[in-house]
Amino acid sequence: MTAMTLPLNGPLRLVIHAPTPAALERARNNARNLLKARPDAEIRIVVNAGAVAAALDGPDAETDRLLRVCGNTLAKTGRTAEGLTVVPAGVLDIAEAQAEGWGYMRA
Repeated sequence: MTAMTLPLNGPLRLVIHAPTPAALERARNNARNLLKARPDAEIRIVVNAGAVAAALDGPDAETDRLLRVCGNTLAKTGRTAEGLTVVPAGVLDIAEAQAEGWGYMRA
């Protein structure tokens, strides 16, 4: 059996939601694997809750450019995310991306 790629009406765009440290690790691996298979894919890794501290404490040069950090979680924890993209709310960023036609996957 061979893999089949379906034609798209635009770029492949995927939001990977990571709310925990383990989910962030899976999201980073999923993003790497998707980009190997589809280098033209657009990927966002939205981190909130416990994944925010994991992202800040364990940077990853290859995937940090894909991160979108929840501003609500930063405010609750008193942390900042220098050099990373911060969004007002992870849930809002995910909802807006889906409204724009992005696929969603929880890591």
